[in-house]
Amino acid sequence: MSATRTPVLPTLLESLVITRNLTSGSPLRVIIAFTLPLLVGNLFQQLYAVTDAAVVGRLLGVDALASVGASGSLQFLLIGFAMGASAGVSIPVAKAFGAGNLAAMRRAVVSGILISGGIAVAITLIGTLGARTLLTWMGTPPELMGNAEAFLAVLFGGAAATVAFNFLSSVIRALGDSRTPLLFLVVACLLNGGLVVLFIAVFHFGVGGAALATVIAQGISTACCLILVIRRMPDLLLSRDDWRIRREELGESTKLGLTFGFQMSIIAVGAAVLQYGINKLGTEAVAAFTAAVRLDQAAVTPLISIGVALSTYVAQNRGAGQWARVRMGVFRAGGLALGFGVALGLVLVLFGTSLVRLFVGAGSDHVVAMAHRYLVINGSLYAVLALLFVCRNALQGLGITAVPTIAGVMELLARSFVGLYLVDRMGFLGACLAAPLAWVGALVPLGVAWTIHHRRLARRDDAPVLVRAVLQPAG
Repeated sequence: MSATRTPVLPTLLESLVITRNLTSGSPLRVIIAFTLPLLVGNLFQQLYAVTDAAVVGRLLGVDALASVGASGSLQFLLIGFAMGASAGVSIPVAKAFGAGNLAAMRRAVVSGILISGGIAVAITLIGTLGARTLLTWMGTPPELMGNAEAFLAVLFGGAAATVAFNFLSSVIRALGDSRTPLLFLVVACLLNGGLVVLFIAVFHFGVGGAALATVIAQGISTACCLILVIRRMPDLLLSRDDWRIRREELGESTKLGLTFGFQMSIIAVGAAVLQYGINKLGTEAVAAFTAAVRLDQAAVTPLISIGVALSTYVAQNRGAGQWARVRMGVFRAGGLALGFGVALGLVLVLFGTSLVRLFVGAGSDHVVAMAHRYLVINGSLYAVLALLFVCRNALQGLGITAVPTIAGVMELLARSFVGLYLVDRMGFLGACLAAPLAWVGALVPLGVAWTIHHRRLARRDDAPVLVRAVLQPAG
């Protein structure tokens, strides 16, 4: 009789599941423990963009790299909306989990499924049918139009895989498990790296091959997420009763999902306006901006990871009513983010030139010089960005949507001002100032709002102490 063999992949997935309650233990320790897998995962996720840009730039040339860059703000506009919405709909999941209400948690998951499905359909239709129109509105140079449109058509055609992967990862993280999404991101990144080389260098698919590699890799990672949920996360398995969601619950998830997505889209619209200004500077400027932004996005992943961890931490402790832990966690996370911001800025200032050369071949010294100038200016102000992420995600974890939206409008105005005014007058230097101006403009309302809510949380935490002091018998 032969022994029964256990499937290797499901066993590996099961061994990596950790559901962590963030409402107990040292605030800084649990935030760091939750952040580290997010950080590694986000770094691997950035490898999608870095790998695509490096392979496209080296194998297909600067014009092809500029084509991918010219479509970058549209990717951010639509895919960024999906990512923001996924973060938003996961807040009620984390809140219910922190409160120990598993039935409400599953209903929040159902709400997220419905919202994410609608978003996936909308992105696919808008992205595939309207790509050329949107690229034209952005002033994309004619010589870049064909490749940029091909890249977007493939990427948005597979938007369902991207939306599903982001939604499932957000839900798993809402339960305190940040390590499992890391595994799936590593798998997706390795697949993407191999497929993009195969599709471009061997099959000669052009820039569309880079987008196809990303879609396939994320589709496989989505399947891994579903296997994991079915086999090892019974609290997320849905029954017929879970689909009978309440109107107020669907309304809360819709408000948070669409608001968070809208916040990301506002920022993306500003990026699109900025891209419009840069497109007028020529192919070299677009290529330099593309390479610099790819490195910039990779550099700020620790700050993004701390922000995402903090949002889940605040949401769980909000559900448990532990206001002192919320305040302490935000304070500790702020110090951690500031330290990373300063260190990452120094890396870009000192080694930016060498890093940019990973994206372009010989004879592109002017492109390298422009990209390095961008990295020096942005990296010098990462401390401001660190505080922005902390304040924004702390407020979002509390379920506050208005102020982060206002901050997004500030970013839109700053980037639009640069794209429509400063770039014409200052050239590429004006483009380098766009992000820092946006960060400062957004941090003002976020910092004021967090200061106000910090004081309110302190009063909430102190109130029970005062009541006990009054009721306790003297002597």
